[in-house]
Amino acid sequence: MKILPDYEHMEYRDVYTYLLHRYRHILGLWQPDIGPYGGLLNVVVDGLFIIGWMYLPPHDPHVDDPMRFKPLFRIHLMERKSATVECMYGHKGPHNGHIQIVKKDEFSTKCNQTDHHRMAGGRQEEFRTWLREEWGRTLEDIFHEHMQELILMKFIYTSQYDNCLTYRRIFLPPCSPDDLIKPGLFKGTYGSHGLEIVMLSFHGKKAKGTKITGDPNIPAGQQTVEIDLAHPIRLPDIENQSNFSELSRIVLEVQEQVRREQQGLEEGAQEGKELEEEGQPQPGPCQREEDRAGASAAGEGEAAQPPPQPFVLPAGVASRNEDYPRTCRACFYGTGLIAGHGFTSPERTPGVFVLFDDDRFGFIWLELQSFSLYSRIKVSFQNAEAPSREAFDEMLKNIQLLTS
Repeated sequence: MKILPDYEHMEYRDVYTYLLHRYRHILGLWQPDIGPYGGLLNVVVDGLFIIGWMYLPPHDPHVDDPMRFKPLFRIHLMERKSATVECMYGHKGPHNGHIQIVKKDEFSTKCNQTDHHRMAGGRQEEFRTWLREEWGRTLEDIFHEHMQELILMKFIYTSQYDNCLTYRRIFLPPCSPDDLIKPGLFKGTYGSHGLEIVMLSFHGKKAKGTKITGDPNIPAGQQTVEIDLAHPIRLPDIENQSNFSELSRIVLEVQEQVRREQQGLEEGAQEGKELEEEGQPQPGPCQREEDRAGASAAGEGEAAQPPPQPFVLPAGVASRNEDYPRTCRACFYGTGLIAGHGFTSPERTPGVFVLFDDDRFGFIWLELQSFSLYSRIKVSFQNAEAPSREAFDEMLKNIQLLTS
């Protein structure tokens, strides 16, 4: 498909006034409202055009492969003082579309010629084509019946939108010198759901993995994993790493330790409140800072990382990708979010965050006895920086509320 038509006699002043200035607010990263599935749209200026590219994970389970992308719409000047919006969805070339900027950090697209999305072979041909593009295979290649059901469900759900979508702005996470690794976007394996996009961000002694794309169990916008950086986990010797019971014992001991610490903090807060009500003196700011500094120094000593150590998954832990790294830099206690179909009965369950290198990490889901491998998305997205830490945190909260 030819994305960019030929142009002649176009004045840059007109391009700026009627194209770049008018649509400047839609540049950057966006998440479409497609139920639980979400997505990642990048709107960029490309020459004399503004193009919306939908970014797709590589085909399952090849998590280290580069991202795929396809155009959903483009805006350009067909006449000197009039911008034209074209839908790029389907396989019949560009056709008439519409964009409405709903409000700050939100816009919607509409296709005015959805017949261009239809294929001569009807829905069956559309499904086969979608399946080749989405999964890189045919339905006959997928033997798992549950996986077939999930794939068919996603096709039926997403194709009904016909590229008539609402998008909400998302930001890349802010960086800090204290971060364990550079935050950003990652591709991750999620069993029968295939590969999904997750945003890793750091919040003091916590790290969060937020789904940018999702599935009927855990929708886009939800916090799939939370890592407790204050509680490193020391794996057993390589001879015992294949023993799932040994790993479970270690993780559950840390879970109990975290529970006791949390309980102590809550009791301390309650005691402080009671003392304040009785008018007794509280620790001054200097004393609190000294206590905090002492605790921080102790934590830094405990968190000093040893050289890379051998790593192997315990027997019985399922992994979509057997080509995971065999050494890791650090492990931490964490929790993963699991739920029934339709995001029913969600609960956080214990697991292990495994840091392999600057661009890859994993998570062992203890209760599911499964392993997710994540690999960094190495794309330089423009106009995606959060204006402040507060704005980023507010964005995370908002996209989570949409699917709660």
